[in-house]
Amino acid sequence: MASEVIAAVATPPGRGGIGIVRISGPRLGSLLQCLIKTEVAPRRATRVDFVAADGSVIDQGLALFFPAPHSYTGEDVIELHGHGGPVVMQLLLNRCLQLGARVATPGEFTKRAFLNDRLDLAQAESVADLIDAATAEAARCAVRSLTGEFSRRIDAMAQALIELRMLVEATLDFPEDDVDFLAQGNARAKLDAVREQLQQTLNASRQGSLLRAGMHVVLAGAPNVGKSSLMNCIAGADLAIVTDIPGTTRDAIRETVHVAGVPLHMIDTAGLREPQDQVEKIGISITWNEISNADLVLWIGDATRADTWVSDPQLAKRLSVGVPQIKVLNKIDLTNGIAPGGLDDVIVVSAKTGAGIDDLKSSMLSAVGWGSSGEGVYLARERHLEALQTAARHLDAASDAASALELFAEELKLAHSALSSITGEFTADDLLGRIFSRFCIGK
Repeated sequence: MASEVIAAVATPPGRGGIGIVRISGPRLGSLLQCLIKTEVAPRRATRVDFVAADGSVIDQGLALFFPAPHSYTGEDVIELHGHGGPVVMQLLLNRCLQLGARVATPGEFTKRAFLNDRLDLAQAESVADLIDAATAEAARCAVRSLTGEFSRRIDAMAQALIELRMLVEATLDFPEDDVDFLAQGNARAKLDAVREQLQQTLNASRQGSLLRAGMHVVLAGAPNVGKSSLMNCIAGADLAIVTDIPGTTRDAIRETVHVAGVPLHMIDTAGLREPQDQVEKIGISITWNEISNADLVLWIGDATRADTWVSDPQLAKRLSVGVPQIKVLNKIDLTNGIAPGGLDDVIVVSAKTGAGIDDLKSSMLSAVGWGSSGEGVYLARERHLEALQTAARHLDAASDAASALELFAEELKLAHSALSSITGEFTADDLLGRIFSRFCIGK
């Protein structure tokens, strides 16, 4: 309940120069007085002694007091900055619990910020995305959402839909008046404008989803075509064992590489052929399983072996619908850089010399839908994409049903509801629980 005082260690586990205990709740002045015995000016760091129940000093550090409503959670918030040892932090936290606080649940501070209108839901989620950002590009996109850029775009479309709904309701409420409110309000043009804005936002959000989650890229092909060498070349490290012996790779080897800020989860797999033993059979089974779960497959062939150029007939059957495949011809250094004739849509590379690797990286990004430098991209979550897609479907239906006013009004209402769920204007309590349970404790 919001009336309860919550506390948590807000810095990562382990040892550090500084550790922080964060406290939030109503009327924290008395708790602070018991803890430090010193007056603290609001929003001003003050050097203090942190005092135990028996009057002994737990630690020395800084105390900051942020009175409601001008705080992260919208409630009174205290931050205790002490020495960053786990024992010290636990002693400070235990003292807060003695004074009436309870341990915060994961994400509870940010959840209270949302419930107290300090952040909308999209901004609250961007807090976790900023903490989890794996690249500088992802961090910049998360900051854009945290500062409200994504929410403002959603709100602008929602306001446009409200205006459209008002025109429809006026037409339905006053059918006897000789006034066409929809025509007078230029409803068709306004609907088309919202649909275009929504499509632009959906495209930008799909780009952001790539930054946030990355894509699973499986390297597949016959044995000894250089899959492991190519994996090492792309990653810039010797991750996979490379030998001339067919079947060296028996298990899936994984590494995440960042290309233009996009995380690509590369998976090197066992070569596809009739297995020579039970271990290789298991490895090939793992390969097919990875292919079935891939977002992108690189079929690797050997430029000196024509029998490896054509992908396995089972590949198309195992790939999920819509998953792209890139054909790559490796070992071009052995053919003096000359690609074999008669091959279309093949990228030629040399894992040994690095020739063609930049072209391959660009092709991978293009295949998974990346086409932006990051400007205007939002670090969207799956639920954001689903809501935007739902809104788009309802707006398409509204466009088709513009002459049937009741149906037109209903589709506009459903589209508005889908958009509003992104920022949390209409959001079920169980969804809030799922969202904030994935945050770290202390945030």
